[in-house]
Amino acid sequence: MDSVSPQCRELVLPHGISFNFALSLAKSLILIGILVSYLPQHIRIIQLRSSFGISPFFVLLGTTSGTSAFANILVLPRSAQDVACCREISGVSCFAGLLGIFQVGVQCTCFCVILLLFLIYFPRATSVTDPTNSASAEQTQDDQPTYRTAVIVTIISVIHAAVILVASIVIAATQPGHLQAWANVLGIMSAVLASIQYFPQIWTTFRLQKVGSLSIPMMCIQTPGSLVWAASLAQRLGVEGWSAWGVYVVTALLQGSLLVMGIYFEYLGPKKDIINGPINATDETVEQSPSSPPGEEEPPSENTPLLQS
Repeated sequence: MDSVSPQCRELVLPHGISFNFALSLAKSLILIGILVSYLPQHIRIIQLRSSFGISPFFVLLGTTSGTSAFANILVLPRSAQDVACCREISGVSCFAGLLGIFQVGVQCTCFCVILLLFLIYFPRATSVTDPTNSASAEQTQDDQPTYRTAVIVTIISVIHAAVILVASIVIAATQPGHLQAWANVLGIMSAVLASIQYFPQIWTTFRLQKVGSLSIPMMCIQTPGSLVWAASLAQRLGVEGWSAWGVYVVTALLQGSLLVMGIYFEYLGPKKDIINGPINATDETVEQSPSSPPGEEEPPSENTPLLQS
């Protein structure tokens, strides 16, 4: 303990059960909870094989917000100090001290996975307004997202991450004294993007009158989780730290509104249709002609066989 520098001693976990140990255990559970909360969304998109109903701007804002938040915590001088302390303290204490970085990193990674699945399973063969109809069954509306929109969202997200990475490396190498100011800029950027993240998705869900590939279990886990996380930050930072925990309160309220709307459309609304299978039109669906009414024979065409049984 004497060989540990003063700035690293607060990261050392004492033997036995203590407040610091309980706090580290709670942070570990939050880390697991963040991962578990995003899994229902990943699984739903993969099972349905479609990202129908998910707003591209919701994905864009969520990805860029998560990237900014992760970069914010990485460039903070305190984070660099905690990483350096891992040379002096044990592995368990190091892991506990870096849990905050891991939490933000896992959240950013999980949303990047949503971006990837959104692009891979974007419904290109089906209607942009109804995943059960083929694209040729109705005229594509100009205000509906297309596959090109999904590609543009992905490109913007990649460029945003690359610009932040290059800027952070340049500032750290040439102007290390400005890292705190750069971290503050990234933090404000993340907070603003996270605050408006759910508005496009709320509008998309309201317009479609269905949740599509949006996961209700994910929102059921994350909505109270955001309030708990905001309460813990408010208790530690007080009223003066409203800029840190206030964004989580706003996010929880918006996500809660989306959750209530999704539950109504999925289970109670007049247009409820719980999708149980993949949302993709096959070639048979696209090429199949409308069936004739019962009792009427189809008119002969060039595909009608000459000899009929």
